[in-house]
Amino acid sequence: MKIQPANRRLGILLSGRGSNFEAIADRIVSGTLDAEIGVVISNVESARGLERARVRGLNAVYIPSHNRSREEFDREAIDVLRKHNVSIVVLAGFMRILSSVFLEAFPDGILNIHPALLPSFPGADAQLKALEHGVKFSGCTVHFVNEALDGGPIILQAVVPVADDDTVETLSARILKEEHRIYSEAIELVLSGKCEIHGRRVVISSRGLRG
Repeated sequence: MKIQPANRRLGILLSGRGSNFEAIADRIVSGTLDAEIGVVISNVESARGLERARVRGLNAVYIPSHNRSREEFDREAIDVLRKHNVSIVVLAGFMRILSSVFLEAFPDGILNIHPALLPSFPGADAQLKALEHGVKFSGCTVHFVNEALDGGPIILQAVVPVADDDTVETLSARILKEEHRIYSEAIELVLSGKCEIHGRRVVISSRGLRG
C-alpha cells in the first residue's frame, strides 16, 4: 500500500524537551525539509518543547491527560490536529500510548522514533538495555505507529557503535545525534509519497508523488 499524504502539514506530539521537534523545525527553516508544522501538542503544560514552539511562533496547544481516559485525550488531540489540517502526526518524545481511536483517525499517518535498532529493545530504557546486553552496535529507528508497542513497519534506521566505556548518557547522546538526522529524512520520504507498506516491510521507491 502506497502512503499518499494529503499535504505537507505536520502535527507534533511531545511531552518533554522536544529536541527532535526542534531538529525538525530547524530543517524546515533551513529548507532541507519541505514541510510545515501545523501545530505542536503536549500533554505536559510545562514541557520545554511546548514553550520552544511558542517562541518559534508556532501553534502550541496543551491538552491535559491527568485523570482522563486515553480515548478522551486522544479525541481532543484528534480534533486539534484536524482543525490545523494535519496530514502526518510526528511523535517527538510523546510519553503516552495511543489508543485505537487515534490510530484509526490517522491510519499509516503516525511516525515515531525509538533509540534502538528495532525490533531489539522496544519500550523504555532502550539505551540501558543495549548496554546491559553487551551489544556492539545500537542506533535508532523511525517507524510507522500501529497497535504494537514500537512494532510498526520500519522506515529508516541508523547504526551507532557501542564503546566499551559507554554510559547510558554517552550512548544516548550519540544516538540522539542520529535521531535528529534521520527523523527529518524519514518524514521527507513519507511526505514525498515514496513509502509503500508491504506487510511488515516499508519499500522506498525512487520516485514519489512529486517525481
